Amino acid sequence: MNNLKYYLGRVEQLFADECFLAEPRELYEPIDYTLRLGGKRIRPTLLLAANALFGGREEEVLGAALGIETFHNFTLLHDDLMDRSPLRRGQPTVYRKWDENTAVLSGDTMFALAWRYFLRQPSPRLRDILNCFNETAIEVCEGQQKDMNFERRGLGRVSLDDYLDMIRQKTAVLLAGALKVGALYAGAPEAQVDLLYAFGLHLGLAFQMQDDLLDGYGDTAVFGKKTGQDIRDNKISYLPLTALTLADEPQREELLSLFATKDTPDEEAKVRRVMALYDAVGLRPVVEQNIAREFQSARQTLDRIAADEALKAPLRELMETLDGRKK
Repeated sequence: MNNLKYYLGRVEQLFADECFLAEPRELYEPIDYTLRLGGKRIRPTLLLAANALFGGREEEVLGAALGIETFHNFTLLHDDLMDRSPLRRGQPTVYRKWDENTAVLSGDTMFALAWRYFLRQPSPRLRDILNCFNETAIEVCEGQQKDMNFERRGLGRVSLDDYLDMIRQKTAVLLAGALKVGALYAGAPEAQVDLLYAFGLHLGLAFQMQDDLLDGYGDTAVFGKKTGQDIRDNKISYLPLTALTLADEPQREELLSLFATKDTPDEEAKVRRVMALYDAVGLRPVVEQNIAREFQSARQTLDRIAADEALKAPLRELMETLDGRKK
């Protein structure tokens, strides 16, 4: 039986062995740069583990593993451009290292390459697999558009339910889709595929909520970047939206005012004040409890899947690793 360490290593080796460079170099060098920046590689790891869960053959899903991670990195490349983010994984983003046109075109090519990887290996369920990938890609793009819409609307005009629906599409469906693709390649029964997909949704929601929490309360030395960036950027996230549900009217008005302020002369003072308000309304334990609830829902869903417990172990191990992460 393979463990989580095996799957993570298998994915890293898969990307180390793959050649992403081609001509014209100006198009492919940013792709190679992006795909070699590393990252957690969660999605292809989930895909391989889900395939093994139902007795699939690993060699038949390696193309899909490359494809799902290439697609994920395509979304990050374009997100960085839309969000004007200067860094990704501690390195300059593609639009900053090259230019905006390169980021658009190389990103578009990565989307096409993802399809090519999926088509590398035949499968009796290839139509269902590609339909799953396509619907997942559409939902991710819909989620990104909603995220941009929220920034224009402002904090006071976005509900917590709206936000949860957005992160379900932007983040959770790609984790769930990776699991579903792996299971489809293995020929898993439809009911089991549906349970695995639901497991992925809970895992993805917990993952994003945790990301939001770490931006405010993470240890900078461990987190790898300054905390409070969402506050500096007036970004609508799980923290301010939950804080609004806990705040009294004066606290609510102050939060809305702080998140409506742009070009603040003293950004650090703004961060400190928002964090003080978060503490005053008792935000952190509430958010931590809600994250724990999503992880627990993921555990309960995984329990219901009719598969060998030993084969579930890598998924449980990954879930517990994510549950305890500090960055």
